[in-house]
Amino acid sequence: MRTVAVIGGGVSGMTAAIAAAEKGARVIILEHKDRIGKKILSTGNGRCNFTNTCQEPIHYHSEDPLFPWEIVGKEGAQAVISFFLALGVYSRNRNGYIYPSSDQASSVLEAFRMELDRLEVEIRTGVHVREIRPKKRGFAIRTDSGDIGADSVILCTGSRAAPSTGSDGSGYDLARQMGHTLIPVLPALVQLRCGDSFFKAIAGVRVNGTVSIWADGECVAKDTGEIQLTDYGISGIPVFQVSRYASKALYQNREVRAELDFMPDFTEEQTKAFLSARAKTRPDKPAEMFLIGLFHKKLSDLWIRLSGIPRDKKAGQLAEEEIGRLVSLIKKFSVCVTATNPFTQAQVCCGGVNTAEVDPDTLESQYVPGLYFAGELLDVDGDCGGYNITWAVLSGHRAGENAAVPARTGAEH
Repeated sequence: MRTVAVIGGGVSGMTAAIAAAEKGARVIILEHKDRIGKKILSTGNGRCNFTNTCQEPIHYHSEDPLFPWEIVGKEGAQAVISFFLALGVYSRNRNGYIYPSSDQASSVLEAFRMELDRLEVEIRTGVHVREIRPKKRGFAIRTDSGDIGADSVILCTGSRAAPSTGSDGSGYDLARQMGHTLIPVLPALVQLRCGDSFFKAIAGVRVNGTVSIWADGECVAKDTGEIQLTDYGISGIPVFQVSRYASKALYQNREVRAELDFMPDFTEEQTKAFLSARAKTRPDKPAEMFLIGLFHKKLSDLWIRLSGIPRDKKAGQLAEEEIGRLVSLIKKFSVCVTATNPFTQAQVCCGGVNTAEVDPDTLESQYVPGLYFAGELLDVDGDCGGYNITWAVLSGHRAGENAAVPARTGAEH
């Protein structure tokens, strides 16, 4: 019987352990926190959105964009739904976003634990792995509490995002020790910090709009949804979706700006015509009240101030050029992005172990036979909406199944 050591007890690690055990391997999970699966408890606002019926390559990101789709494209959402159903987790579809019927991430974690117990997977918590040494046959894993032997090793240690849950980046050092290189690891699915002084005046506003990221004058990403304005910058799902591009551009020392469109369903011409008609409808309304009922008062006050229009000027007296300035602020509200929030507030990271060094068919190292990778440790990150758990499950399952059988040479190593 082969022994498989899974380093990391997150979603990818637990899935890998289940897949390897189902293939008949003896499996040991080594987790440095006091319990497994801590990060899953915070997913989907505690409800665990674990996959999405809309699966397209554009939802997964990597220096090699074809790599994640080699795994996800062959399996899809149904494989994830079926995996959880086998664990006893019945799913609920909310406009393509798949949640457990219980609406509790804790119940998903409990289902994982029960399956690991059924398959007699050994779980060792509080174990810090310091080194993995390939031997003539298998590996010696050095920990704070002594060496552990294994025929195969699966690295599922996660990224550097949300380190309090266990993803502290320690797996990157282990990968480097084994000869692997890293694509720069940066916060993704994270808030963006902006240098403009007016953000304190509009903090707390939530508004539907489009956010575009511009790097050195080039639009590199955009998304639409509810934008949250904070005292330090911008947040919300659409900001999270484009944050990886801002993060990478900042790392490259490019000038990064975010352009906010607060009327994404209107063109600039339509917006100007709409505001002109609005001014004629109530010509005696003062400028400070002109946008009330259309936008949050905090935004209205800011735009009137930035446009230089006197607050008491009558709407019917607004010049075409003044309305044009308001249109520019509403449709192309440009702010300077100075940084992302830190890893502690990121949901995932972009970057990680270079996928060019990993076999996409098995997720085995190209350098060290018997060493496998899964989950966020690899240079793969997904959009919000269940894509990162999808990647964790499908990559974990593939790595686990292959780690449980003899290495690619066809013989024990």
